[in-house]
Amino acid sequence: MTTTFVIDIAAIRAAAERIGSHVHRTPLLSSRTLGERAGVALHLKCELFQKTGSFKPRGALNRVLCLSDAERARGLVTVSAGNHAAAVAWVAQVVGAPCAVVMPSDAPRAKIDAVKGYGAEVVAHDDRNTLFDRLEQEQAKRGATFIHPFDHPDGLAGAGTVGLEILEQLPAVEWVLVPAGGGGLMGGVASAIKAVTPQVRVVAVELEAGPGFGPALAAGKPVPVSRPHGTLADGLTPPFVGKLPLEIAKTCVDEIVVVSEEEIRSAMRWLFSRAKLVAEGAGAAATAALLAQRVRPPRGARVVSIVSGGNVDPARMADVLTTGGTE
Repeated sequence: MTTTFVIDIAAIRAAAERIGSHVHRTPLLSSRTLGERAGVALHLKCELFQKTGSFKPRGALNRVLCLSDAERARGLVTVSAGNHAAAVAWVAQVVGAPCAVVMPSDAPRAKIDAVKGYGAEVVAHDDRNTLFDRLEQEQAKRGATFIHPFDHPDGLAGAGTVGLEILEQLPAVEWVLVPAGGGGLMGGVASAIKAVTPQVRVVAVELEAGPGFGPALAAGKPVPVSRPHGTLADGLTPPFVGKLPLEIAKTCVDEIVVVSEEEIRSAMRWLFSRAKLVAEGAGAAATAALLAQRVRPPRGARVVSIVSGGNVDPARMADVLTTGGTE
């Protein structure tokens, strides 16, 4: 039996009301130079300017504000390589709840420091393949509420507010490019876009060295995926994709493309030099797909590329900028 699932637009609009006083309405900036390079009218949705430096607080905050007082009082626990970790730590600070975050031991130092800076406890775990097993152990030990990084309806509804803002800021948008790791941002944005303006084409962008949605769609369910270590796009490397985003992808995502590590590096350089944006690898992935012609909108199409985060270690960014060539 075929199943379909989307986040209801009413839930996304309710999330926008719920979180609006706490998060930023991020800018949508045009980029003539990058657009001309790709042959489109390009706009960049700058989620790297969101609280904690990525889109993640939208979903995390909506999820936590939907909890009961008793659930919040028991504390929050989550698992993440970085951006979701910082987001949940920030949310815990906002609502006054204790928080623990299971993180890979090799997570970027800047992201570990950010989580600690918001007052959360970091639980380091060496094996990325068993992060969720460690999460379950910590949740059972603490009795805390698990805030899923990418597979809960409340989290997806919060992420969907990015899509609502795009439609409000550029009503004539024709293409939306969104990075896809676990799929929370993709699922929320695709649900919002297709509910309001179904003719807009939604493209998900994955990491070529470790795609999740391609294999999951082929299998008909989330499957364990071998993810590369040391990638610049650590935000695109969860151990599997979400069940809910996968269902949304079946009906709301028009195309799934992949980008290489070098294409991401190149996009990071272009965003820095021409748009003056310091994007992390995952944050640059959607723009990379456009610049590398992995996706080919019609000439002159009105395209929005979501720059989903800007939390990159200074040393890694310096390496990208100094070892990439002239382009």
